[in-house]
Amino acid sequence: MLNALEVFTTVVVGVMVGVEFSVAFVINRILDALPGDNGQLGRAHGGRMLGAVMPVGYLTSLVLVAVWAIAGWGRPGAVLVVIAGALLILGVIMSLLLLVPINNRGKTWTPENRPEDWKEQMNRWDRFHYVRVAVLVAAFALLPAALA
Repeated sequence: MLNALEVFTTVVVGVMVGVEFSVAFVINRILDALPGDNGQLGRAHGGRMLGAVMPVGYLTSLVLVAVWAIAGWGRPGAVLVVIAGALLILGVIMSLLLLVPINNRGKTWTPENRPEDWKEQMNRWDRFHYVRVAVLVAAFALLPAALA
């Protein structure tokens, strides 16, 4: 049963990290290249959609990693699972303190109501997001390492 939990947890965390990675390095680059106001409108829509979905992914990942850490305590690799959990918690803290406030503003913007510094705010969000993605990738990498 623990083996199934380990595999399922690794897949769920991997999917969540993959979404965040693709936002950073694919989706936002595509949106930024769109003409006119389309990129800003796409970011606002993405902020609404992913802002509603990703908390579920983060919470599910944290719960699964915690269950794995508890169920596998004392086994080889358990410390790596705990560290992965701590990194996921760091990702959540970064989200709540740094990224969500910007996202909550940006998801309401239209070309008519956006602030003059909207691009600067989106660039700041991107920079914070790159750091968060690095933290999440490290957490994800520790999970298969814990199995080795």
